[in-house]
Amino acid sequence: MTPRTDLVTALLGIWFGVGLMIDAWAHTNLSELETFFTPWHAVFYSGFAVVAGWIIWQVWRNVRAGRQGLAAVPAGYLAGLIAIPAFAAFGFADMMWHTILGIETNIDILFSPSHLGLVSTMLLIITTPVRSIWNAPDIGESPTLGRLLPAIIGLAFATTLVSLFLSYADAMQYRPETIVEAFSAVRDSGAGDLAAAMVVSNVILLAPVLLLARRWQLPFGSVTIMYAFAVLMPGAQTEFENLPVLLSIVAGGLVGDLLIAWLRPSATRRGAYWAFAGLSALATWSLYIAVASVTGGGLPAVPELWTGAPVVAGLVGLTLGALFLPDARPERA
Repeated sequence: MTPRTDLVTALLGIWFGVGLMIDAWAHTNLSELETFFTPWHAVFYSGFAVVAGWIIWQVWRNVRAGRQGLAAVPAGYLAGLIAIPAFAAFGFADMMWHTILGIETNIDILFSPSHLGLVSTMLLIITTPVRSIWNAPDIGESPTLGRLLPAIIGLAFATTLVSLFLSYADAMQYRPETIVEAFSAVRDSGAGDLAAAMVVSNVILLAPVLLLARRWQLPFGSVTIMYAFAVLMPGAQTEFENLPVLLSIVAGGLVGDLLIAWLRPSATRRGAYWAFAGLSALATWSLYIAVASVTGGGLPAVPELWTGAPVVAGLVGLTLGALFLPDARPERA
C-alpha cells in the first residue's frame, strides 16, 4: 500500500478508537444506561463501518485491477479483513447480550465475552497499518516520523485497548492525592494495589515501544505520540480529573524520545536497547511519583515505597528489553 493509504487507514482507526473511548466513559460514569442504542455506540460502530469500508474498498480495487484470491488483499491487510465480519458478529452478540442481560457499568464490563470478542477483533483491525508498514519496501531502517506515523497511531490505539480491558490495574487512573495516600501506609491494601498497577501499566506502555524500537531506529517524537494516545483512555474513564498524572506519563514519553536520541537503541545495539528499556521505565514512573507528590499534597510517608516503585518499574523494563532482544541482530547488508 502507499503511505497515504496507510495513513488514511490509521486516521479512520482514530474515529473507531475514540468511539470506544466515549463508550468506555459512558459505561464508567453513567449508571443509568439501559439500552444498547446510545449516541456513543453510534460513534463507535460508525467508526467501525468507515474503517471496514475503507479496507474492503482497497481489496475491491485490486479485484477490479485483475487480482484474484489472496493476491487482491494488500500486504498486511489480511488479518484486518478477516476481523471485519468477526467484529460484526460480536457486535450483534453484544446487542443481544445487553438486551437480555442488561448494561454493565462496573468491572463486569471488562469480562463480558462479547466485549472480549469485540476488543480482540478491533485490535486486529486498527493495527493494520503496523503490519502493512512492517515490511514495506520503502521503509528502511530509519524512517521519518511522517512515514512511520500510521504504524505509531495503530499501535498506540492497540495500547489503549489493552489498558481499557486491564483498567482494574491501571495506574494512570489514580489521582495525585490517591497516589500519595496509597504510598503513605503499609498496613492496608492501597500500597500493594498501586504498586501492582504501576507494574501492569509499565508493561502496557513500554512493550509496544520496544517492539517498534526493535524493528526501526525510531524518529524523535514517536514515544511522546504513543504515550499521548495511551493516556486518552484512562483520561476518558476518569473524565480527566487526574490530568497531572496523565501529563506526567506524556512527559515520560518525551524523556523516552530523548533517551532514544542519546542511546540509539536498535536490534543491532543490544546494550543500548536494554539501557533504553530500563531507563525509560525508571524515568516515566519517577515523573509519575514526582508529579503526584507536587500536586497531591507532598511526598508519600513511606520512603521505601515512593523511591523503590520506580526502580521496580526500571527493572521490569530491563527484563522486557532482554525478552524482546536476547541476542543482538547482525547488521543488514
